[in-house]
Amino acid sequence: MAENNASRLGEDNQRARHCIQTSETECDLTAELTDLKSKYGADVLSEALKDISSDLIEFPRTASALFCPYQDTLIGSPKFNFKVRKEERKIILNIEDIPTAVFNAQKQQLTIQDIFQNDLQYKVTYNKAKSSGKKVKISTSRLIELTDLDREESYCFSVQVYIPSRSIDKQHGESSQLQCSAAGDPTIFTVYSSKVIAGGILAILVIIAAIIAAIVICSKRRQKTKTRGKEGVPLKGV
Repeated sequence: MAENNASRLGEDNQRARHCIQTSETECDLTAELTDLKSKYGADVLSEALKDISSDLIEFPRTASALFCPYQDTLIGSPKFNFKVRKEERKIILNIEDIPTAVFNAQKQQLTIQDIFQNDLQYKVTYNKAKSSGKKVKISTSRLIELTDLDREESYCFSVQVYIPSRSIDKQHGESSQLQCSAAGDPTIFTVYSSKVIAGGILAILVIIAAIIAAIVICSKRRQKTKTRGKEGVPLKGV
């Protein structure tokens, strides 16, 4: 069994009440960390199970490295949904606020926005579904508009929390599950290459020109035939 103690830097150890005489290898100390920007250390003391004798005079004790909840806490992946506006070539992402295990004095559960406030940002990574080239947009808002999109393309998105005030290796939270938009109806320009389209247009122009030429030639021949017919008719009364 183990007993966990936690304390702020420079203060005496305090017992974590729900982490005493536990056989679990993990224990949530969130409720004990009242000042999230202070530095804490945890002290774990191992003990023998009840009714089991041991020859050890002193049981193992392990101390953790100092940590700051505000700077060191691992942040999970956010959830989000999106709406596609094809006419405006725009996609709007709506990111859900992440609940935490922290409660205020009124016993209200705090969200990640409540805790990090102006330090909190969101990083969106996106790309065309058929392309490996990625783009990134960072926003302080949970409502994010992406406007540099092709109307008929499918795009894939992932979101993660971004806190630039932290050290570089702890600025990003876990990435969200990848979500992709549906592809729109492809246009002729996406189905065929520009050379094929140009060749098709040229062929149509040639056909139209040939038809016009044929009509003109036929018209001229008919006109000549009529003219010759009029010249060969004898004059009456001569």
